[in-house]
Amino acid sequence: MRSNLMGTLATLAALLLGFGLLQLGNNLQGTLLAVRGGLEAFSPTQVGLIGSGFSIGLVLGSLTAGTLIQSVGHIRTFAALAALASASALLHVMLVHPVAWIGFRMVTGLCFAGLLMSVESWLNTTATPAVRGQILGIYSMTGLIAAVGGQMLLPLADPGGFMLFACVSLIISVALVPVALSKSQAPAEVGVQTRANLWRLYHQSPFGLVAAFLCGITTGAFYALGPLYAQQAGFDDQGIALFMACAILGAFATTWPLGFLSDRMDRRRLVIIVALTSALLLAAMMLFLPQGVAPGWVFFLVFAFGGVVLPTYGIVVAHVNDSVHPTEFIAASGGLLIVQGSGMALGPVLGGTMMEAIGRNGLPWLVVVAQGLVAVWGAYRISRRAAPLEKEQFVNMTMSPVGTTLIEATQEAKPS
Repeated sequence: MRSNLMGTLATLAALLLGFGLLQLGNNLQGTLLAVRGGLEAFSPTQVGLIGSGFSIGLVLGSLTAGTLIQSVGHIRTFAALAALASASALLHVMLVHPVAWIGFRMVTGLCFAGLLMSVESWLNTTATPAVRGQILGIYSMTGLIAAVGGQMLLPLADPGGFMLFACVSLIISVALVPVALSKSQAPAEVGVQTRANLWRLYHQSPFGLVAAFLCGITTGAFYALGPLYAQQAGFDDQGIALFMACAILGAFATTWPLGFLSDRMDRRRLVIIVALTSALLLAAMMLFLPQGVAPGWVFFLVFAFGGVVLPTYGIVVAHVNDSVHPTEFIAASGGLLIVQGSGMALGPVLGGTMMEAIGRNGLPWLVVVAQGLVAVWGAYRISRRAAPLEKEQFVNMTMSPVGTTLIEATQEAKPS
């Protein structure tokens, strides 16, 4: 088994490196745009709309990228979209205007949907069932490490200048190299159902679909507006980077324990527990944390927040996979991406509006409401339907704005 794993890793190493570089550039860009928007006196709503642009592009890309991959293949799709995403990164600094940035972020989101569909479907096809779970775990850890690295690149240069935008473009461009030179055979397309049917998916997993949308609102708002929240709280560039990195490190620390628990209990109950925990954490932070408290306390609370909130989507996906037929894996994957992406598009707009209305605490209050709704909906669905009798082993999902497109389609789920 170990030799099989090592052999598969050797084959996929270039692909994983390319994915890591993509996530490194993408996470740096997301934080950079929020900070630069604050420096340019963009309103919180405008910064939120810029973040929403990425998610809208992600949803549109999820609807069209499959056709592109089938038409020209994985490598050509990856090369074309990486080049376009690299160019889009530079356009932000060439034309500094909120409306233009919304459009540029939509283009970037569309590109990343296709890029990650290319990488993930390639990876899923190459990995054998015996080692697929381990490979996907390594894939997700790669994304988490890259996400932290992207945040920590922010203090290396002035966000008000050109250098960091050039770094984003350079990193995304370099991601092309290992994938283009990979010796791994690009996968052939397989004849499975790929069209998402949201109504059918809702009937198969009502809790999963609604929870995925609310998770999208939470993560979309946090990634788009978290840097602005930290900036308004008085953190410098290094503090903002640490603020965002702590949340991702929290997810890194708790994803596997939460996954272990989710394999041994009704996943919906676990989601309710973590949703209530996150809501209580944020409410306590806003109501009881004194002004001028040491930054270490804020970083600790953000670490705890990331640890209970960011892994939730992976548990939701596992719950949905417990309920769908094997022939519907990719269709369910596309449906979840559309729903989560819609939430990620709405979250920054709602969060930005609330930050304008009541100050920077509008962002955490939005998360409290969203997580509270997850808990209420989960309790209601438990009263209406029992958990699936057969469960599939949890596979960690990447806790970054992007990186959860086709990975769940590889789970050997059974219908309930």
